[in-house]
Amino acid sequence: MTSARTQEDRRAGRIEVITGGMFSGKSEELVRRLRRALIARQRIQVFKPGADTRHEAELLVTRDNRELAATSVSSAAELRSCLEPDTEVVGIDEVQFFDDGLVDLVTELAD
Repeated sequence: MTSARTQEDRRAGRIEVITGGMFSGKSEELVRRLRRALIARQRIQVFKPGADTRHEAELLVTRDNRELAATSVSSAAELRSCLEPDTEVVGIDEVQFFDDGLVDLVTELAD
């Protein structure tokens, strides 16, 4: 394997979806995975919909009161504009509140 191939492999992304009913621990699992990425020294960004006003705009808060810094955005376009170029892992909570443009955005990021 050449170093160019290794570099290409690191750039290959994937989409992971956490599903379940209400109160099933989806946000807790998202925070768990994002914390593991931080432990692995990956650069992460966390987003949540502006429509989620249950807690402070700059925090993703789970039902068991675990917190992670987050950016509140109102659309996929706004999320895109907030992405930093060195971000390796993007976490998005409550995706059902985003517009359809999110599908194209996450596909593009994974590609």
